[in-house]
Amino acid sequence: MASAFTDDLRLAHVLADDADALTMERFKALDLHVMTKPDLTPVTDADQAVEASIRRTLSRARTRDSVYGEEEGVTGPATSSAGAPRQWVVDPIDGTKNFVRGVPVWATLIALVVEEEVKVGLVSAPALNRRWWASVGDGAWSGKSLLRASRCGVSDVSRLEDASLSYSSMGGWEERDRLEDFVSLTRRCWRTRAYGDFWSYVLLAEGAVDLAAEPELELYDMAALDVIVRESGGMFTSLEGTPGPFGGNALASNGRLHDQALAFLGSMPGRGPERGTEQEPGSVHHLDTFRRG
Repeated sequence: MASAFTDDLRLAHVLADDADALTMERFKALDLHVMTKPDLTPVTDADQAVEASIRRTLSRARTRDSVYGEEEGVTGPATSSAGAPRQWVVDPIDGTKNFVRGVPVWATLIALVVEEEVKVGLVSAPALNRRWWASVGDGAWSGKSLLRASRCGVSDVSRLEDASLSYSSMGGWEERDRLEDFVSLTRRCWRTRAYGDFWSYVLLAEGAVDLAAEPELELYDMAALDVIVRESGGMFTSLEGTPGPFGGNALASNGRLHDQALAFLGSMPGRGPERGTEQEPGSVHHLDTFRRG
């Protein structure tokens, strides 16, 4: 039975198909044009072309919806401070630095926000030949298309000592005076890797990673990831524990580890394990610890 957002999800796949064609044509192109934005982050002609393409399609297919994109900001109906009832949120290339350097870990992120809740999210990583998507109440899925997909589910890990934590970089934590808290959390976890960007969160949705956190993000960095993590059985909040992708930063987890991680990150004092406590020597990680949900 079709859900209320089935048509929107199908449209998101169409948008992603067009985006993939554009990004793959420019990936590793010798004439790729790379510019520096005012915030000193890179932007390429591919970023701009993808967002422009998505906006053109939405202007025809969803005339009453607004669009918020990384490159052009907010356009469309009801762009007042209250926001539009329905808004598409787009990051044309998440992982532009990887894209520029020829690293295949980058993706187009597309989300639909309705009344301050993400209802549809899609992540398309064509260089990895993978796509992830979710709509509220219909679960999260991964595959090459709607007809060739498997359901996503978070892990069952319940102790930080058994947890795999992913992040983007240490620099952001240091810039926001939260490096000590974050390092304490990394020391307690079993494994840490900087998979970075969207990759951390879709791995969490698949049960391969148990925690992901970043100290500063924009809505277009998080919106699609939020509903994918939630529909996989996980949790997505700000570092203050507020649900959703609207807090300017992110902590995602399989749900079982969320309060423990928030305690380390300074948002839930007095809860969770003591900070800085090292994993006990000789801890054994049984295979069933990492069983996916």
